[in-house]
Amino acid sequence: MDHFDLKNGVLHAEDVPLPAIAAAVGTPVYVYSRATLTRHARVFRDALGVLPSKHIAFAVKSNPNLAVLKLLAKEGYGADVVSGGEMERALAAGMAPEGIVFSGVGKTQAELVRGLEAGIGQFNLESEEEGVELAALAAERGLRAPAVLRVNPDVDAQTHGKISTGKAENKFGVPYDKAAAIFGRLAALPGLDLRGLAVHIGSQLSNLDPMEAAFARLGDLMHTIRGAGHTVSHMDLGGGVGVPYKAGDVFPSPEDYAAMVARVTGNWGVTLMFEPGRIITGNSGVLLTKVVRVKPGVTSPFVIVDAAMNDLARPALYDAWHDFLAVEPNGERMTAHIVGPICESSDTFAMSRDIDVVSPGDLAVFRTAGAYGATMANTYNSRPLVAEVMVDGDKWAIVAERIDPAAILAAERVPDWLE
Repeated sequence: MDHFDLKNGVLHAEDVPLPAIAAAVGTPVYVYSRATLTRHARVFRDALGVLPSKHIAFAVKSNPNLAVLKLLAKEGYGADVVSGGEMERALAAGMAPEGIVFSGVGKTQAELVRGLEAGIGQFNLESEEEGVELAALAAERGLRAPAVLRVNPDVDAQTHGKISTGKAENKFGVPYDKAAAIFGRLAALPGLDLRGLAVHIGSQLSNLDPMEAAFARLGDLMHTIRGAGHTVSHMDLGGGVGVPYKAGDVFPSPEDYAAMVARVTGNWGVTLMFEPGRIITGNSGVLLTKVVRVKPGVTSPFVIVDAAMNDLARPALYDAWHDFLAVEPNGERMTAHIVGPICESSDTFAMSRDIDVVSPGDLAVFRTAGAYGATMANTYNSRPLVAEVMVDGDKWAIVAERIDPAAILAAERVPDWLE
């Protein structure tokens, strides 16, 4: 459920007509619904109420906007971060340091030190080498770094290859068959409080079976490690539950997911950690765009919009589907290719798509753009960095200014020897 609906023939975000935002801010622009964000955060949190001890850390990479993080902090969420920059955003949004989980395969020494100094709650170690480095840095400062070891369970997530993270050939985590020995060596280091294991097999999963298989393998490993005399008090189960991007898609509900987790982990006796991202923010946002022109094509016309792959990269990266809807539909339909203005053939949002009839100057939206949308935006072709807006009932505010090419140009320098 979301709060983007037609009212009197015009698409609204909650109680705000989208043409009003376009007139004031310009296009393209991301528009987020506070009511949708709040609802999804509460539904996921409440579903996990069947579990005795848990911590939810929002995957900041899915939408790092400060207003989004502030809202989720108020809903009791921590943060799963994968860079020093994301950690600083989480802290700036008021998320408690002890609620921050630092994931990611390439944490630098400076990032590890900053995490220690900030007092973050957990480091997810991706290799033995990283654990040794973190232990030394912590010991130098008289600290013990709270950490878990990420394990690669070699489970196929049955999702797109570029967002699958739990197969043996993926770069994440340590091999399953070596994890117990690595855990034992790291647990002996004085600078580490190695308290458990982590797993994350991929994003946009439509089937809980791969997750269940991965969690079961993780549980077996936990029992082996405990059998060797080590304490395991925390188990990080990652994120990955998908959301529907098109009509007819069916995905597990948060309640289904929580029931599966409860069934698999019922006797573990640990605090369970979760890293949801897309399931919270995906349907909370749209990318509002304007039709530049409609160009005749060999088989179907090209609808050229002012949004491009630099604003919404998912279709170019993953052949991802985003529903395309007119803001003021007239009931007529057409078959068209939807493309952006960037000088790349990959700047294509859809081919031979059945859509609302649109004309030059009309407004339209790409739906389900609240996750992995603005966060992946860039300035390719010297285009502006896209703006972001949040709506709350009949109010709205810019939560990220559009950064125009002149501002980007002003940050560049020509060396004296080229003058």
